[in-house]
Amino acid sequence: MKQATSNLKLQAHLGLYRDRIEGALKEAAEQRVMSRLRAHDHTLWKPEPKDIVNRLGWLNAADKMTDRVEELEAFAEEMRSDGYRQALLMGMGGSSLATEVIRKTFGVREGFPDLSVLDSTDPGAVLSRAGSLDMERTLFIVSTKSGDTVETLSFFNFFFSRVSRASGASPAGRHFIAITDPGSPLVEKGRQCGFRRIFLNDPSIGGRFSALSLFGLVPAALIGLDLRTLLDRVKPLTGEEGDTAGEKLGVLLGELALAGRDKMTLFISPALPGLGDWVEQLIAESTGKEGRGILPVLGKSPGEPRTYGDDRFFVSISLHGESLFDQSLQSLEAAGHPIIRLCLADPSDLGAQFLLWETATAVAGWRLRINPFDQPNVEAAKVLARQMVADYLKAGFFPGETPIIEDEGLKVYGNIAAASPEEALSLFLGQASRRNYIALQAFIEPSEKSDALLSTLSADLRDRYGLAVTVGYGPRYLHSTGQLHKGDGGNGLFIQFTVDDERDAAIPDDDFRPSAVTFGVLKSAQALGDRKALENSGRRVIRFHLGKNAGKGLKRLIHSLR
Repeated sequence: MKQATSNLKLQAHLGLYRDRIEGALKEAAEQRVMSRLRAHDHTLWKPEPKDIVNRLGWLNAADKMTDRVEELEAFAEEMRSDGYRQALLMGMGGSSLATEVIRKTFGVREGFPDLSVLDSTDPGAVLSRAGSLDMERTLFIVSTKSGDTVETLSFFNFFFSRVSRASGASPAGRHFIAITDPGSPLVEKGRQCGFRRIFLNDPSIGGRFSALSLFGLVPAALIGLDLRTLLDRVKPLTGEEGDTAGEKLGVLLGELALAGRDKMTLFISPALPGLGDWVEQLIAESTGKEGRGILPVLGKSPGEPRTYGDDRFFVSISLHGESLFDQSLQSLEAAGHPIIRLCLADPSDLGAQFLLWETATAVAGWRLRINPFDQPNVEAAKVLARQMVADYLKAGFFPGETPIIEDEGLKVYGNIAAASPEEALSLFLGQASRRNYIALQAFIEPSEKSDALLSTLSADLRDRYGLAVTVGYGPRYLHSTGQLHKGDGGNGLFIQFTVDDERDAAIPDDDFRPSAVTFGVLKSAQALGDRKALENSGRRVIRFHLGKNAGKGLKRLIHSLR
């Protein structure tokens, strides 16, 4: 099967699933899936329009944004001319991931602000970022669709207080802009604080579908990206040929999942860093519900075919002329695994990839008979985290838990009877069945060292147990894979990692006065809240508290697998 637009090549090698996929594509044509999608027909997914008809603005976002290119570029030039040399986007999930991909892929044009993204409540991460900024020459971007995302508003309160101290008589609000929906609480907050600009996004665009809206393009303009080229590359996907590409990819994803191949491993060109994280959120949060879902697995180093079960399929996203994963993919194809290959002409096709995957996700939702635009299980962890914070404020500490094991600074919490952390890990994973997956949830400071250790642990677990393994930093993953963890068929085994923070930072309250809540408290509440939400959903969870040396604890667990 081969489908091409002007710059996009889509190839699929389906093996035993070819006839099944062809039948599903025929059904999609008979049911006029793409024409009904363009017509905003909610009955593609559910009989009621709730949380569907008001979430389809992404379909023509690129066309609308083309009309605003000059405005956005003029704003970016104004910020550059006013002397801003750095920019910090504060957001979570759909409000930050597209920006992260764009920044990592294209870099920063000379003379424009060097933009970074903050989406971790780990106090070390917050303080490290604060220490890297010149507060008086930094533009802060508060990015949240709802306007009440707790992490984003915590970042805002923290940095607004710091800028207020650093800027003296100069109004701190002049260093801040917002991207949000009309009528969100952030609109009024921004006006009260004198924000330099408040960008109001189309409210009919859901957060994870917002890459080609103001949420993605305002930051892109600020780093000097050629917006017109990015958007022009999207146009081939808005016609009939492009519709077919998105429809085919969506049918492939949905039908393979129905056939039991519900774990999608992504191998992505190093020239498109961060794209896998964006796809992961889009797919996981959109499809993981009603006992069904597609688990995205970000692959860095392909394993031998024998390490993958018959619940896997593979997607490679490469640039023209690249052959990095060819040999591994050929081996996987020879072993009978379905393979999907997407090839881009160059990185400027990134915008087209955004729309392609958004369309495919909508079509996969049709095939799975779910609403891909809601997130019914996300709120559970948020409610429990808020309750944890309230309990902390009353008592001055979190409700006590008794570890089942304490050994050389490493504590284990769970329902396993074991004599050591190594045995606890072995017994916990001994529950796994063929169709399970392992989710590593790391509430530790993101760093290259942590990335490397978690990647090694992930690969060792995959090779040892033959299961898909995902890695997510907390609380970031709550806005990405958190929905799937609680909404899929209950196939996950969840391993939390927590630490004793070496340093902490208070979060000012909404009036920017000192508060008893710190980023460490918030992160701990989110870890405890999500663990409780998983357990309430009947999921299996174990927590390893790594003490003050996360690296030492992770290395110990890695050693136990070898």
